[in-house]
Amino acid sequence: MDADVTDSAGPPSDPDRPAEDKPQDRSRDRSREESGRPEGEAPGGATTEGAASETPAPEDGAPQDGPPQADASREEGPAAAETDVAARETGEGHGTEGGPAESEAEATSASEPEAAAGADGVQTWADQPKDAIVAARKSHWLRWTALAASFLVLVAAGVGWWMYKKLDGNITTDTSAAAELKAYEKERPTPVVMDAQNILLIGSDSRAGDNRKYGRDDGGSQRSDTTILLHLAADRKSATAVSIPRDLMVEIPSCRTGDDKKSREQFTQFNTAFELGGTACTIRTVERMTGIRIDHHMVVDFNGFKDMVDAVDGVEICLKEPIDDKDAHLELPAGRQTLNGEEALGYVRARKSLGNGSDTERMERQQQFLGALVNKMQSNGVLLNPTRLYPVLDAATKSLTTDPGLDSLRDLYDLVRGMRDVPTEQVQFLTVPRQPYRNNPNRDELVEPDAGDLFKQLREDKPVAVVPADELEEAARDKESGQDGKPDDAGSESPTPTPTYSGSSAADDLCKQ
Repeated sequence: MDADVTDSAGPPSDPDRPAEDKPQDRSRDRSREESGRPEGEAPGGATTEGAASETPAPEDGAPQDGPPQADASREEGPAAAETDVAARETGEGHGTEGGPAESEAEATSASEPEAAAGADGVQTWADQPKDAIVAARKSHWLRWTALAASFLVLVAAGVGWWMYKKLDGNITTDTSAAAELKAYEKERPTPVVMDAQNILLIGSDSRAGDNRKYGRDDGGSQRSDTTILLHLAADRKSATAVSIPRDLMVEIPSCRTGDDKKSREQFTQFNTAFELGGTACTIRTVERMTGIRIDHHMVVDFNGFKDMVDAVDGVEICLKEPIDDKDAHLELPAGRQTLNGEEALGYVRARKSLGNGSDTERMERQQQFLGALVNKMQSNGVLLNPTRLYPVLDAATKSLTTDPGLDSLRDLYDLVRGMRDVPTEQVQFLTVPRQPYRNNPNRDELVEPDAGDLFKQLREDKPVAVVPADELEEAARDKESGQDGKPDDAGSESPTPTPTYSGSSAADDLCKQ
């Protein structure tokens, strides 16, 4: 009885000595160390004490696989306490007031604050996948929208560049005239007002090429059918277009001809200058006659004029009598009507079948028609609308020859932009003061001092006024008879009146005259 009895289950437990670790106890300790859970805590926040309370206690005398619960608690107590302190310091432990379940809920709500909402209109776990799909679709749609917008911008830029290069390439540069004028620089007038511009517009009546149907082709020779001196005021508040009759007798300087020879200086009709020496000879003739420095020039042929009229959808005129002119290819009834390009060309060129058949009346029709064309372009917003302006520029540039200073689309645009704000009543048309030439009534000569006064006003960028011919004639008769209705104040000083000439403005309605 005093001998030690060996029990297969192991030595009896000694209450005063801790029991040795069993294999399953060491395995459990390693599992707790690897998982980082303090002893006594089961996965999900439950403790081993709670689990033990749910397990029925063994009956007295039943063998136990592990040490008594009290001994295990004493053994694991210090380690668990240390683990709880570390967890509280790192924020990983659970609160003491709410218990394990409450701590788990707090951790869940802290990690997913938005997903814990309920059904009060706040996002739930069930809604999260739908929102993610919507966000993905929106992001996908925005990417495609940005890509499409970028593509459209590139296409628009490409089209704009193509249009610019096309219009720019339409213009023909007259370098020979520039070289000829440079050779005679010393004899040319000096500009008086730097910001004002004087542009010589020449309508060529060459019958070469497509223009052959309008008359005999003299080997492609060209003559100035229409010549207009356009003066743009420095403040761009007025524009004055002065027609120079082609039959006006003037002094033409010696010019270089097309076969590289020199013509003699001569007194002859004005349009001979263009036929002899082209644009340069015409410019030198105008400068000698007016004393005005010509800054730029443009030469437009028949087709360019027709296409410009068609580009603005025609120009409205009124005819007092019907027209039937076979030479001008024109047949029109009387009354208000809109002329297309072909009809407009015949109207401004017709001579023998209209009025008294003089070139004077033809120039007046040309001025009135150009005024109606300017009015149509401004009133319809053509100059401010790139879509409508492009056909006009395309038509103009296709048959336009200019000096190097106006041979680009940018230069032409700057010119048009400077004119688009000019009021139509300040776009004035007139003809140089002239009368039948004393030696030949079929030719014209300048009337002095009226012509000299006009050239001086333009040269110094001073205003001129225009009124219809009948009003001017009536005013002249009243002045001669002394019945102008004004008191006799010859002794008082008054400012110099603005010179007034027979003419019209772009604001005039042809159908009310």
